[in-house]
Amino acid sequence: MKKNHGTQMTRRSFMSILSAGSVAAAALALGGCGDASSDAPAGKSTDNVDKASYEPVTLRVAFMPNLGSASSLFTAIDQGYFDEVGITVEPQQFQAGPAEITAMASGDIDIAQIGHGAHSLCIQGKAKVFAFDQLSQADAVVANKSHGIEKAADLKGKTVGVASGTSSEIILQYVLADAGLTPDDISMVEMDVSGMTTALISGQIDAAATWSPNTVTLEQQLADNYLVLGTNTDYSDKVAFPGSFICAPDYAEKNEEILVRFGAAIDKAQVYRAAHIEDIAKKLAAKLNVPEDTLVESVGEGDWQGSADCIGNTDIIKGYYEAQQKVFLDGGKIESAIPVEDYVLLDVIKQSADLYEKLK
Repeated sequence: MKKNHGTQMTRRSFMSILSAGSVAAAALALGGCGDASSDAPAGKSTDNVDKASYEPVTLRVAFMPNLGSASSLFTAIDQGYFDEVGITVEPQQFQAGPAEITAMASGDIDIAQIGHGAHSLCIQGKAKVFAFDQLSQADAVVANKSHGIEKAADLKGKTVGVASGTSSEIILQYVLADAGLTPDDISMVEMDVSGMTTALISGQIDAAATWSPNTVTLEQQLADNYLVLGTNTDYSDKVAFPGSFICAPDYAEKNEEILVRFGAAIDKAQVYRAAHIEDIAKKLAAKLNVPEDTLVESVGEGDWQGSADCIGNTDIIKGYYEAQQKVFLDGGKIESAIPVEDYVLLDVIKQSADLYEKLK
């Protein structure tokens, strides 16, 4: 089975492009590279850190049941990195980023890990990004060949499962455009990711815009009838799909010091993840209620080493989000570009990296 598709550009090449100051060129190169109280003072310095000095805090953190969303979070929990900074995490599972942001707005959660698609809501002011997690390689448009589909153009008139507002929907738009089709040429059915997996296996739909580890399950079940029509890496010259940790704008204003602590623990987890991704997949399987072999087969869904390599490099990280905005602009998800600094807390990202260095 294939764990990912496409090729990658070296991180060094991408960094040299950014240093040349070309955002457009950077976008084309992105194939590789309890009580959460507001008592903690915003902007509290992390200099001369004493672990015992942290005010304990409990955070309700949303995640999705895949490696891209859950791996750094649960690594930080299991390795005790959150304990080092006085944070207790209560993880809560969701199926998609937009639902996480809705729960955040209602006060049901404090922090969420989101994939690419939900970032359009951050750009619209619904949430703030305070930690970069990884570049996703998990999304794919897949089809059942036995339904008369051999290529993307054969999707015309077919029924395709999609979860609106997700990164896989963006991949579907690119696949359709390359085939000379539009969304009006297919019958799109709104489904959650588990539902579309079941529906494609049972033959109720013809194709699906989905993501790992569901793609692994589909490949196992459909066998020779499993067909990949497009993935993130097929469009790495056009798109960047960052995954991020986010919080509500008002929470960010009141709790910067907590976000810095959380981000430092995630930075530490990203370094561990890059070196132990298969072991992490095996341990996560039971927690995510996913078969172990399925999760291990999905270890190619993120650029784990790239995340570890760019900790604290806000120039690189800013470039990811600038390239991401271009995806939303091209797809009509947002009307105009805005400064990345308006919704990505680059100062928090840098402070987290500084604290991480002290905790190593």
